[in-house]
Amino acid sequence: AKMERKVSRRAKKEEEDLEALIAEFQNLDAKKTQVIESSCPPPSPRLNGSLSAHPEKDELILFGGEYFNGQKTYLYNELYVYNIRKNSWSKVEIPNPPPRRCAHQAAVVPTAGGQLWVFGGEFASPNGEQFYHYKDLWVLHLATKTWEQIKASGGPSGRSGHRMVACKRQLIIFGGFHESARDYIYYNDVYAFNLDSFTWSKLAPSGIGPAPRSGCQMATTPEGGIIIYGGYSKQRIKKDVDKGTLHTDMDIIKSGLLVDKWAWSRLNPSGVKPTPRSGFSIAIGPNNRSLLFGGVHDEEEEESIEGDFFNDIYFYDIGKNRWFPGQLKGPKSEKRKRRRGRQGEAEGAGDEEMEKQPPQGPVEIVKEVVAEDGTVMTIKQVISGPAEEKERSESEEDEEDGALGQQVEPCPRSNAMLAVKHGVLYVYGGMFEVGDRQFTLSDLYSIDLHKMEEWKVLVEMDPKAQEWLEESESDEEEDDMEGAEGGEEEEESSEEESEDEGGEEQHPSVQPDEKHADYLSRTEQYWIKLARSNMGPDAKEKKVVKVAHAMAKTFYEDSV
Repeated sequence: AKMERKVSRRAKKEEEDLEALIAEFQNLDAKKTQVIESSCPPPSPRLNGSLSAHPEKDELILFGGEYFNGQKTYLYNELYVYNIRKNSWSKVEIPNPPPRRCAHQAAVVPTAGGQLWVFGGEFASPNGEQFYHYKDLWVLHLATKTWEQIKASGGPSGRSGHRMVACKRQLIIFGGFHESARDYIYYNDVYAFNLDSFTWSKLAPSGIGPAPRSGCQMATTPEGGIIIYGGYSKQRIKKDVDKGTLHTDMDIIKSGLLVDKWAWSRLNPSGVKPTPRSGFSIAIGPNNRSLLFGGVHDEEEEESIEGDFFNDIYFYDIGKNRWFPGQLKGPKSEKRKRRRGRQGEAEGAGDEEMEKQPPQGPVEIVKEVVAEDGTVMTIKQVISGPAEEKERSESEEDEEDGALGQQVEPCPRSNAMLAVKHGVLYVYGGMFEVGDRQFTLSDLYSIDLHKMEEWKVLVEMDPKAQEWLEESESDEEEDDMEGAEGGEEEEESSEEESEDEGGEEQHPSVQPDEKHADYLSRTEQYWIKLARSNMGPDAKEKKVVKVAHAMAKTFYEDSV
């Protein structure tokens, strides 16, 4: 009822309010008169931005995105550049950038030293109740470091969650959605922007195309066709009740001999298809393959939604029309070291057997990590089988520095940002949820798609440096300017507080050969006391005990 009162009060002036707010931010950006490039720490946590590979340099370009801390939504229009060789970040401030946004699309073309094209996306009010969907088109000239807005009529309506690819001197845009406080609509239209004439055209393909959706996979074929897979949409089945749909169909749109004649047709790929999900991230890999990473499958119940998050990779071989899951093969260095003797060769052969028999190979375990406020978050990890670890000699352990111990990998997430450069996939940021709490990430991982041996951590995630503010019951409006401005300072201060608090705790140590159950029974009261001090006197006893056990488990496993 409270939400309905807010919506009815604000719905009429929603777009006008946001347009005025966006204009204010643009006035602030207009005060920048010169390009300033400076070294900086990794960007703050975010999701739904764009990460693009520079066409000529060993760089990745991060633009836009959003961050939600439980009370406020922060939107960004910052431009960051990641230097792959130096593993370093720099922030590039360029006059007159596009307004703050998330859920936009970016595509790179190699023209004139490289161009980054950006279309659409959305702006949200700090309280997250109002949305403005952009329909503007921008180009960043990478050689001169200048933004330019391209004004051409006949383009798509305002939207976010759409997909855009560069194909034969055209930008092709498909789908997306538009949402207001009163209604929403999903699209399945197709537009083309000509990169030579700078003109829009709406395609009218024959055949039956995909249903309206957002967040799908979009990839080009060498022949100039465009493949659409998956996505998400929802429809209203009765008043105030929406039903979401996870799409799993696959279609291709191709032009014939006549350039303006496009046609849809259904694809029926073979192989192992991805499990149904939304919020997955997409990229084009080497060897004529597109790839899909992560995402979430929501289990909708009457009162709540519980999400299963993923961190797997699926490849789609465009030439063979076949899906297959990406599987880690393990580092090559360890195989070379094992070939130094007969025993090593035997063990190496054993590794291959383990790959063929998944139950004996790497095992997925679930690890719970407790944030500073006592919230438990679950991270899936892959560790090598126990038999494999026992077979290693001490000298091999020293040489390999624990390479066969715990294998690192990105934690499950949705709405991450992907880019591929020189056959290496880079995964940045995204989010996952634990109960009502959202964890927004700022880590960076990479994996060589040619070798598929192991993930590398380029920027680590600190699960305890997470800001989360419980939703305020106050009906008063938050300061709009403060909310949409940034959030880095607040995040940094919360990190410092977390470190200060964490340094005062004295954990009871784990005794040699002590089992988890023994450790828990011996130290349970300590952990309950610590959990209660973190969660406050009003926390329910059942939840306090649950969090205490999770904290004890985490500490026990780390100690072992």
